[in-house]
Amino acid sequence: MKMMNSSMISEFVLLGLTNTWELELFFFFIFLLAYAAIMAGNLLIVVTITLDSHLHSTPMYFLLGNLSFLDMSVSTITTPKMIADFVRENKTISLWGCMAQMFFLHFLGGSEMTLLIVMAVDRYFAICKPLHYTTIMNHRVLRGSVLLSWAVGFVHTMSQMVFTITLPFCGPSIVDNIFCDLPLVIKLACTETYVLELLVIADSGLLSFISFILLLISYTVILVTIRHQSSGGLSKALSTLSAHITVVTLFFGPCIFIYAWPFSSFSVDKFLSVFYSVITPLLNPIIYTLRNQEMKAAMNRLRTQHVRSRKTF
Repeated sequence: MKMMNSSMISEFVLLGLTNTWELELFFFFIFLLAYAAIMAGNLLIVVTITLDSHLHSTPMYFLLGNLSFLDMSVSTITTPKMIADFVRENKTISLWGCMAQMFFLHFLGGSEMTLLIVMAVDRYFAICKPLHYTTIMNHRVLRGSVLLSWAVGFVHTMSQMVFTITLPFCGPSIVDNIFCDLPLVIKLACTETYVLELLVIADSGLLSFISFILLLISYTVILVTIRHQSSGGLSKALSTLSAHITVVTLFFGPCIFIYAWPFSSFSVDKFLSVFYSVITPLLNPIIYTLRNQEMKAAMNRLRTQHVRSRKTF
């Protein structure tokens, strides 16, 4: 027993995207700029919604603020470590640091999937039941929906991590990814993990599948409903829906495409890791700000107020 404990590893080695120094330096600057844009864009959305009384009291923007917070959190868990590793020779992460990274990734990922469903339900009531919208989507329902999304994420991650943290790791300790990926880390355990691997696939796969089907049904019902509306109502509804459908497509599209296409596991793991930790959090604020007139107007109001307050002092 003492011999086994002494052979247990205390850290993992992350191989990252490349071993070439020139490419690592190039990726360092690219992802540094991307992370700065992620934080600035999503923080701008959160601050704008928080400070603007109109947006803060509107259900859709309340949920959007929470989505931006989740995007910032997911990127912060993975991207700074990845950026630092590009200029480090020793690309390691402690055992418990790895466990914490996997815990929060699945926690926030599960929460974001559930929040996207809540946002689809919100659009359904706004477009299909406009007269009852404010009554149904009141502040109590909104707070409860956000708490539900966090609860689903917590149950999702705990159902996997409660078994993972008890696994013995005695080598090898190389994770061929940019961060600790649960399926890859489980395979490094020095014990039989077939059942746990199936549990992880079933857990994550089932949550993703159910979320995607519910979103597909929701937006299909909405699109069928707005076909019978006036041309003015149809144009406004489609404009509102386009941003939401784009974000959902970006979230689930790559996963469906990659696993339906015969890429190697290397391409799958690293492409999805970069996409969900960097590209998606970067694109979401662009989609919601550039295509949304109310967000633009609120930002202009805040900028005007800021300029006036500076002139006053």
